[in-house]
Amino acid sequence: MKAAARRPSGPRIAVQCAATARNVPAPARIRQWARAALAHDARVTIRIVGQAEGRLLNRSYRNRDYATNVLTFVFRDAPPFEGDIALCAPVITREARAQRKTVAAHYAHMVVHGLLHLQGYDHENDKDAAAMERRERTLLARFGYPDPYRPAAVRGA
Repeated sequence: MKAAARRPSGPRIAVQCAATARNVPAPARIRQWARAALAHDARVTIRIVGQAEGRLLNRSYRNRDYATNVLTFVFRDAPPFEGDIALCAPVITREARAQRKTVAAHYAHMVVHGLLHLQGYDHENDKDAAAMERRERTLLARFGYPDPYRPAAVRGA
């Protein structure tokens, strides 16, 4: 008798690029950042969107009529976590330049930030924000990225 095929364990992370944008990191790199941020098994789709789709998503789901850097949509809030993350390419690029950091560092931060939201982290109060930011700093440091919350002048940019 043939053994049943085993389902692969570990997170399943799909990356979709729906925007034509320069400086978007390779899907393999995005998955690497996402896996690092996951403390549990998950099924996640990370979608890189343009300005129009980012604005539509933010308006439709948060009643805010502008594109934002990252949106997290949680479908299952316990392991295995399930959800979608939308990253708005033009917003991330614009913010990276304004904050004097590399676009890759800002993408890494937004991927980590979105994955932490998927796992229940939030920044609605000072205590929760401090815990989330501490986790983000630790994860980003693993990839050699500086503290995203320090001013550019202090980071040496």
